[in-house]
Amino acid sequence: MKKAIVIGACLMSVLLSISIVWTSCSDSKAQQTSNKNVAMAMLAGTKSDTTVEGMAKFTQQKNGKVKMDFWVSIPAMAGHTVAVHIHEHGDCGGAGKDAGGHWNPTGKKHGRWGSAEFHSGDIGNIELNANGGGKLTLETDLWSIGGDANTNILDKSIIIHSGIDDYTSQPAGNAGTRIGCGVIKNK
Repeated sequence: MKKAIVIGACLMSVLLSISIVWTSCSDSKAQQTSNKNVAMAMLAGTKSDTTVEGMAKFTQQKNGKVKMDFWVSIPAMAGHTVAVHIHEHGDCGGAGKDAGGHWNPTGKKHGRWGSAEFHSGDIGNIELNANGGGKLTLETDLWSIGGDANTNILDKSIIIHSGIDDYTSQPAGNAGTRIGCGVIKNK
């Protein structure tokens, strides 16, 4: 009788272990699937003399569009307006210069978002409040998370510039130096 109880207890232990592993794997796979629809860029300063913190979160919507929720804090730039763009390379090295130029897969002229001509990476200007904080939300079908080369934002960089984008100077709006950067990656 004791052998049957011990074998039964061992069998229950094995089945419980299999159940835990199965549940963990199932949860992990579900999490990986849902994360394909979310990408993020954690923003930091490109130089030691400017504190930049922030995040850009990109979420693939059910309607096929990508929504960007962007927030940034740059205390030294409080009350100013700064330009934000997506750049072509996912590399923040070289004080942000390794990010390359604006992401422009369609070969258009630089301009204001939504105008006749603009780069897919021409996000625009953000006004910073008295504490140096700013937010922006944008939704577009020009971006995708892992889509084709003309829309895929993964492995690109978000660059914050020290000045205002004038929307006319070519090729990049004369927006000033690159003070903040973050690489767009799947969450």
